[in-house]
Amino acid sequence: MKKINWGIVGCGRIAAQFCEDLAHTNNGVAYAVAARSGDDATAFASKYGAANAYEGYQALFDDKNVDVVYIATPHNFHFKNASDAIKAGKHVLCEKPITVSVDECKQLSLLAKKHDVFLMEAMWTYFLPAIQKAKKWVEQGRIGTIKHVKADFGYPVPFNPDGREYNPDLAGGCLLDMGIYPLAIANFFLNKDLENLHVRANIRYKGVEDDVLISANCGDVMVSLTTSFQCRLGNGAYIIGDKGYIKIPDAFRAYECSLYELDDLIEHFEDGRQSQGYSFEAQEVGRLLSENKRESDIMSHSQSLLLQSQMERIKALF
Repeated sequence: MKKINWGIVGCGRIAAQFCEDLAHTNNGVAYAVAARSGDDATAFASKYGAANAYEGYQALFDDKNVDVVYIATPHNFHFKNASDAIKAGKHVLCEKPITVSVDECKQLSLLAKKHDVFLMEAMWTYFLPAIQKAKKWVEQGRIGTIKHVKADFGYPVPFNPDGREYNPDLAGGCLLDMGIYPLAIANFFLNKDLENLHVRANIRYKGVEDDVLISANCGDVMVSLTTSFQCRLGNGAYIIGDKGYIKIPDAFRAYECSLYELDDLIEHFEDGRQSQGYSFEAQEVGRLLSENKRESDIMSHSQSLLLQSQMERIKALF
């Protein structure tokens, strides 16, 4: 099997985890790395076995041997980085949130179609086996009709006015950084937009939020979502039906899920993986590219647009 060559844009924590997980795929390798600092790119490339290191991103985009680009820069740079890669004819997997506005998301989707390249938001959660198993249980009617979806994601992030998380110019705030996960979970299992949004937010600094509580409905389904920079939340998800419910601990990186009928555990699933979990989305991107696909059915352009729309609507209610 010919392995695809990944170009890694950015050398932060997420990029490192992604590169570590590429070793758990059978269809991709870290081929090149780019950073604003040439020294950073060289050190990162050496650590993860990439053949090439570039100072500046355009040089990587222009490398004819790079098949697909993984973008792991701060949120507000995603649109430009992805646009430049697409214009250079590269396929793109871009970290979430793929952009910071509905308009940018629309433009990026149109640009990818114009240049006939693959584009996907890196919602790795959707590709985890435990999330896929939970979805199958729902589709099989194991919990009956869904009545409630509850999900949260939060970790304490110490306040630093110079840090990315609290900087309004760098798309700071817990909603885009962490809140996208509970929203994505709700969208994955309901496949419909949220209605009647009610939002409570704590604004910490220059309009940047550090705690958000969201309640809504999706038809007859009640939805409760929470995200926070103030504290560690439960970080799980519950998909609750009229016949049973599914419990997913640490849903954003789910290793397992459990199926219950009332108080009785009916079935339990663990994926037993060796990777952190990014390998599943990387493997899927490789598969889609081998089939000459330009979009994922699991994490489609329309799904990314829905998330962007929801986050804009939520922020408008702060």
